[in-house]
Amino acid sequence: MRLQPLALAFSLALPVDAAAAWIEPSHRDHQAGRLQHSNGYPILRWLRDTAVEAFFGKQLRDDDLDTYEINPAVAMRHEGGIVVRFNATTLEQKRLLTDITRTLQAFDIWSISHDYVDARIYNAKIYLKKIVDQLPDSMKKPEIMIYDLPAAIWATYPKKTTGGFSSSSLDVLTSREGMGNLFFKDYQRLSVVTSWMRLLEAMFPSLTEMTSIGKSFEGRDIHALRVGARNEEEEEGGSRKAILVTGGLHGREWISTSTVTYLMWSMVTAYDKDPMVTKLLDKFDIIFIPILNPDGYEYTWQEDRLWRKSRQDTGTSFCFGMDLDHAFGYEWATNNKAGPCSENYGGDSPFHAVEASELANWAKNQTAQHGVKFVGFLDMHSYSQQILFPYSYTCAAQPPNLENLMELGVGLAKAIRLSSGEAYTVTSACESATAYRGKDDTRVEGGGGSAIDWFYHEIGAKYSYQIKLRDTGSYGFLLPADHIVPTGEEVLNALKYFGDFLLGNNGIEKGEFEGSEHVQNPPADQWSDLKRRR
Repeated sequence: MRLQPLALAFSLALPVDAAAAWIEPSHRDHQAGRLQHSNGYPILRWLRDTAVEAFFGKQLRDDDLDTYEINPAVAMRHEGGIVVRFNATTLEQKRLLTDITRTLQAFDIWSISHDYVDARIYNAKIYLKKIVDQLPDSMKKPEIMIYDLPAAIWATYPKKTTGGFSSSSLDVLTSREGMGNLFFKDYQRLSVVTSWMRLLEAMFPSLTEMTSIGKSFEGRDIHALRVGARNEEEEEGGSRKAILVTGGLHGREWISTSTVTYLMWSMVTAYDKDPMVTKLLDKFDIIFIPILNPDGYEYTWQEDRLWRKSRQDTGTSFCFGMDLDHAFGYEWATNNKAGPCSENYGGDSPFHAVEASELANWAKNQTAQHGVKFVGFLDMHSYSQQILFPYSYTCAAQPPNLENLMELGVGLAKAIRLSSGEAYTVTSACESATAYRGKDDTRVEGGGGSAIDWFYHEIGAKYSYQIKLRDTGSYGFLLPADHIVPTGEEVLNALKYFGDFLLGNNGIEKGEFEGSEHVQNPPADQWSDLKRRR
């Protein structure tokens, strides 16, 4: 019965001269089309808007978008900031940089790799020399990756001069390209993503179901869209295998949210058109959660584009938020000693972070009460172009299906490379940067409490991966919007490979990439070289 009112609302929402006209251009495009839209079927347009509001809630009007102008202060608060890359090849060099961040509090580390450390300097004129003076000669000439941080920040927000997506819109092209090109032309704020998910559910009621898995610390819903073609037995409560795809654990990683929405849209619209997608959705549910950290994500739009953590009160003045990827219960205490002011603070106890607790409780409820079997987990992040598998908390322990994790990880990277030419490194999460690990498994940063470890060990999702998306440092967390579709496309090919692997086949190479050699388990003596390839 749930489908009938949705179908009714959708049918009422459509004007008679546009059989499936879904999206209206935003106010950015309206000057060119205002006369064309002003004379057509005003009563039907009113009925359409009323029906949509009745079922989906009040939507943004084009004129209301003026209230969502981005405050330039979100960029100018980082005036004088730059992003630099330090040559750091040893554990001691990397540890020195992290020690300076604690004592000087003049920069924060963005990425640690085998050969370098990327860091944001808060004010280069004041702090850069102070930092360099504490470094050995080999590290005194860092490479500047981003010269003008406010400009790079500002460039990631949607502009009035470009086409955009209005969350109330229902009037434009019917093709996948039409709707997709509008939505994925820019990064989208939380309210738009939520309305767009509701729209997808209305457009594809037999294939999708939108739900909330819980509430954030500030009371926002954490929305999910379940995509799958269930038969009658499964609709009545039969067990179903599922793949979980998450994004937005860290507020500033906008490309992770856009990639999850791109995967969501692509899978839904490809059903009954792409044989691989059709077969996958006939056998599995894919549950997409594009923004697990809605408070932090919204804060990046309103206050600070570079905010990472949630917005939960920590009990320490001026130090808000928790790192959701250090907040899960499995091996939480291992190397998890960061304080409340650290970007890696995972709370005072396992699941102290509300959003991590809500996701874990929902997942356990799905398995215990609804017969869901999670067989795969893909957690999207940025940046560094890496595919990471368990364990994150230590390199001393190995997962039982290590060879399978390696094989599939290499296959995912290969699917991406054949799709776009981009190289993704494949390794275990604990070794994602040798900076994190010494001979005694001590680390510069903690690795306990990660989402992939918890889903792998506690929920039984034996193919769990964290995928760090584009790029490798030129833009870092400030990836321009014109990378949204290329990143989405390459990860879509990886997701199709992932699904085909779970279906028992050898991956999409036999279809889309026919003629490529079959992915084999890498010999042990070649693995150390393979996992470092870019």
